[in-house]
Order: sequence, then C-alpha cells, then structure tokens
Amino acid sequence: MESLAITVVYDNYSFDRRLKTAWGYSALVEYQDHTLLFDTGGDSPTLLSNIGILGIEPGRIESIVISHNHLDHTGGLRGLIKTGIHPAVYLPPSFPPRFKRRTGRKTKIIEVSPGQSISTGLYTTGEMHNRVEEQSLVIKTSRGLVIVTGCAHPGIVKIIERSKELFDLPIHLVMGGFHLRSKSMVEMTSILSDFHRLGVEKVAPSHCTGDQSIARFADAYGEDYIQSGAGKIIHIENGSN
Repeated sequence: MESLAITVVYDNYSFDRRLKTAWGYSALVEYQDHTLLFDTGGDSPTLLSNIGILGIEPGRIESIVISHNHLDHTGGLRGLIKTGIHPAVYLPPSFPPRFKRRTGRKTKIIEVSPGQSISTGLYTTGEMHNRVEEQSLVIKTSRGLVIVTGCAHPGIVKIIERSKELFDLPIHLVMGGFHLRSKSMVEMTSILSDFHRLGVEKVAPSHCTGDQSIARFADAYGEDYIQSGAGKIIHIENGSN
C-alpha cells in the first residue's frame, strides 16, 4: 500500500502547541520506505527539540534535501549531523564551496540536476534561478504530484510549471513557503488563477507565504486548503488524505 506522511517539524506558524516555533522551515517526508528531511530550519536546538517531541529518531533520516542557501533553511544542519547521522545531503550546485567542504567532511554531498531521483518516488526540480537559486521536492503519488517548497524564490507558479514539465502528472498538493508576503491583491488574484489553471488540487502554505496570502488561499480553496505549521502531519494513503 502506498503511504506518504509529511510532518512539518520547523515553522514560524504553530500547529502542535507542544512544538517551538521560529522563522524557518523543515519537513520530514516518509515515503516508500525512505525517510527524507527537507530543509533543516534556522537552528539546531529548535529542530532537535521538535523532532524529539514528535518521537522522530535522527537515525531514521536517510537523506536531506536543502532548498537554498539561507540560514532559516540550513541552520539546523550542523547540529543534526553532530547527532552522529550520515545522510546524503542534496544541494543545488550553486551552494558556496565552503558550505560544501564543511558538510562534505561529515557526510556525502550530492549536487542535483533537474528531475533527479533521490529515492523511489522522490525527485528534485533541480536548481531554479531568480535572485536566489533554489530547488523544490517533488513526490509522485497515486493522486498526482506533491510539491514541497522552501521559499519558492524562483516563483511558486514557475516551480509548479517546472514540475509538470518534468513529470507530466496532475498536481495533488503544493505545500511549504510560497514567498508571497509582498504581493498585492491583484498579484494574488493572478497567482490563484494560475494555481487553478495548472490544476492544483490542494494547498498547505506556510513559512514565508504571508498571513494575507494564506488567507486568500484558504478562501479560494475551501475544504482543499490545509492549515499548516510546526507539528502538522499530512497523510496521503491509498488515494485519500
């Protein structure tokens, strides 16, 4: 039976009040017998505290995907690796050489390419460019693609379009930081129109999306809007959420 579980372990929005909140993002993805951590939040004490409260053993993490080189997404990495784990770390090629050398002393570094497979059903968009180079995670499920974004600096719509181009499947869910805090009402109307044009079925925006933009998604998507935040667990199992 296909089973996907995504647990938000670090976010500036709260879902499970037992967990600490801080500016940043990290999500644990468990799929097809593989456990992957997408981003590591802004600091290791908060990250390690939250995964401990959730009962997640660091040793379960087999790979780490870092979306982009901002501290609120990389800050927990060193402390996590100091727990003694040695997961493969997937980075956009543009990451600074110093970061690669420092991390590479402790574990394996893999520079990604578009559509690269990380494990069964788990892929990267590859590095996308804007003012900030960034990759996003794409998960193939029986319901369609699940896209997890860090901050969506290249543009959330462009990330969805890239995912459809790479895998030619419907978009079941887009979640993570959408980087829309500065968008006007007119711009948000256009973005929401693009989401519907691209057939995005469900959304779970958080982190840098912005309160007003999250509210617009909630209004536009109704029952297909998923409230997110630290401690939220999203299940996709045998064709249903």
